[in-house]
Amino acid sequence: MSQEDLKQITDLVTARTLFATKEVLTSEETALYLGISKSYLYKLTMRREIPHYKPMGKMCYFNRREVEAWLQSNRVASDTELTSQAAAYCSERGGAA
Repeated sequence: MSQEDLKQITDLVTARTLFATKEVLTSEETALYLGISKSYLYKLTMRREIPHYKPMGKMCYFNRREVEAWLQSNRVASDTELTSQAAAYCSERGGAA
């Protein structure tokens, strides 16, 4: 393994570790964390769809925990969960009639 290969591996490990330890992320780090392009992240911020901070009026920063909460805010129920909810609703409505 060459020195360049080792450096690339070290940089990758360092970058991945930052996500677990850093509370405040830059736009670039957030886009990488979310697996989206920086331009799409920019659109999300302009539409005010993702929580972010602009302490100096220009650069955006993101709280990692808020980004994780935002990711999990629109959960889609599985077919099994929907079937169970429908059965509970029908039995509830049938008992009231």
